[in-house]
Amino acid sequence: MDWFFWVIIAVIGVAIIIAGIIITVEGRRQRQLEAEAKPEIEPTDIEGPVVAPEAVVPTEPPAEPVVEPEPVVVEPTVETPEAPGSRWARLRRRLSTSNNALARALGDLLSADRIDEEVWEDFETTLITSDLGVGPTTELTEALRKELAIDGVADPARAKDVLRTELLKLVDPTLDRSLNLTPANDGDPAVVLVVGVNGTGKTTTVGKLARVLVAEGKSVVLGAADTFRAAAAEQLATWGERVGVETVRSDEGADPASVAFDAVDKGARDGVDVVIVDTAGRLHTKTGLMDELGKVKRVIEKKAPVSEVLLVLDATTGQNGMTQARIFAEVVDVTGIVLTKLDGSAKGGIVIQVQRELGVPVKLVGLGEGVDDLAPFDPEGFVHGILGE
Repeated sequence: MDWFFWVIIAVIGVAIIIAGIIITVEGRRQRQLEAEAKPEIEPTDIEGPVVAPEAVVPTEPPAEPVVEPEPVVVEPTVETPEAPGSRWARLRRRLSTSNNALARALGDLLSADRIDEEVWEDFETTLITSDLGVGPTTELTEALRKELAIDGVADPARAKDVLRTELLKLVDPTLDRSLNLTPANDGDPAVVLVVGVNGTGKTTTVGKLARVLVAEGKSVVLGAADTFRAAAAEQLATWGERVGVETVRSDEGADPASVAFDAVDKGARDGVDVVIVDTAGRLHTKTGLMDELGKVKRVIEKKAPVSEVLLVLDATTGQNGMTQARIFAEVVDVTGIVLTKLDGSAKGGIVIQVQRELGVPVKLVGLGEGVDDLAPFDPEGFVHGILGE
């Protein structure tokens, strides 16, 4: 029976060996199948824990940086002023179409069928009311009566020639109407001091004068020495900006003489041709006016001599304007007149009267509200204009 025991033991051992072989083979086969199902990953491709593909959340691309647009810098538009020559041609046409008292008086005289004493009296009255003044009216009437007594008015063309000649004599084409813009010393600018009461368009005239000079090719600096009127400096600076001209200004209530000096000093340092100084237009008392304008002029002349003193007059104010003109002429050495508002509502005779009363020529005239409605005065053009030619 011993042999049977050992047979049983041998069978069990063989069965154990076969089972081990089968388990080993199956394990190896399982690992091979798993290896084939999973792609091989290089250790250098991914650092850290492996994440299953379905667990990877795609990231959005980075947002584009917001670029702020560059600010648009709008350069101020510099205007090109109208040439002085064409200005006067345009203003003369406007004058010829206006219905001013002087033109009416001359027209009535020429159209009369018979010139008797009553016609002459009416003629003289109309001339005086046109602000021609008593003296010039008497001279013109006597000259016309003498000429027309010889030839009469049978020939209207001849009568008009006589009128033109006598009127031109009164306007006086021999006066020097050019602006003195020649500096007294090399390196100094010419200095133009502009005076006048408020309401005559003084500050506007300074701005328009700057346009006239720029149109002539001159460099200009403006001085806002009217520091008693809050809007004056701002108004003047606006005029300057439009033609590329700098304005020297200060705070309201500042010393006018100091502002005027700074303007001339800047003009000298920058080598400009002309400095135009706008002054206050107060006319409370002659003494106060004299002190103020006198100080402004004295302080300016510490830097450069004053080349021109222009008095701005409103042509529509008549005798009141003449009173103002006389006061200013007593205070400062006026060298020229600027007549503003010499349009259809004006009485053209003031041109002759103001020259006679002050002994200085009308150098510039304004015939409208336009920016280029200021022009050098042309005596012959003025006479032709009021005669409707």
